[in-house]
Amino acid sequence: MDVHQLRVFASVFKNRSFSKASRELKLTQPTVSNHVMSLEKELGCKLFDRTGRRVIPTEESEVLYLHALDLTEKLDGIPDAIRGVNRDIAGELVIGASTIPGTYILPVIAADFVKRYPDVSFEIRLGDTEEIANLVLNHEILLGTVGAKTVRSKLDYQPFVEDELVLAGSPKLIDRGTVSLEQLSTVPFLLREEGSGTRRVMEEYLAKKGLGVKDLNVVAILGSTDSVREAIKVGLGASILSKFALAEELTASRFEVARIRGLRMKRKFFVISHKKRTLPTRYRLFVEDLTRRSVKAAS
Repeated sequence: MDVHQLRVFASVFKNRSFSKASRELKLTQPTVSNHVMSLEKELGCKLFDRTGRRVIPTEESEVLYLHALDLTEKLDGIPDAIRGVNRDIAGELVIGASTIPGTYILPVIAADFVKRYPDVSFEIRLGDTEEIANLVLNHEILLGTVGAKTVRSKLDYQPFVEDELVLAGSPKLIDRGTVSLEQLSTVPFLLREEGSGTRRVMEEYLAKKGLGVKDLNVVAILGSTDSVREAIKVGLGASILSKFALAEELTASRFEVARIRGLRMKRKFFVISHKKRTLPTRYRLFVEDLTRRSVKAAS
């Protein structure tokens, strides 16, 4: 049974005539008759009694007509429903985010988005890059923002903002300007946990210079950017952090910032989604907002 057969049947029932149904549907009368006969064969019952030129619906036909009418009306309403979704941008956006985009970038962009679409609300779930990638991969959320690419062939990565990693510490530990790799190895160092996008990018850049985590003077491994910043404030050590995360401290001149000589650690943040998922309109518009942004870390 297909919807076309039901439309033909409903027209015959309504018009009580095969010829009127054929004119209404712009089909030949034999085609109309064939559709009705196929439906009768499939259902195993007679739908119409034909007495001369009269067409009389059977009891089974009365029952089928109500269902056919309900189904075809719902199908006919789908285009309007879809247009309504596109017209009325509303609902919640649940976005997973690693620390830097979730804390320093997304709230600003979300606030601007809500000004234009006031019926949209946001939930931002913070986690490290690995956690957010797994949430999207396992269909627990539709969208994530992360600070590094992970080996996930089923995920789509779109860059949306550029960042720079710098060495930050108290004036007692580092001098403003640049430090050498040899000097970096002697500084008491605060390391982010495994799974952190910041740590992943830092390790990739240092590896190009033949330097690994084991070569650093690690005094603590901390689980968040905020905990690293607090540890820097009390003089526990220095660390390599995003310039987005250091904006407040740099404005207040609480930290010294240095680049590592011969090493410019830049990265992009990515919007991630599952390649096999279709994003609802509000999500798609937000992604377009993100990818249009030309925000860059201050150089």
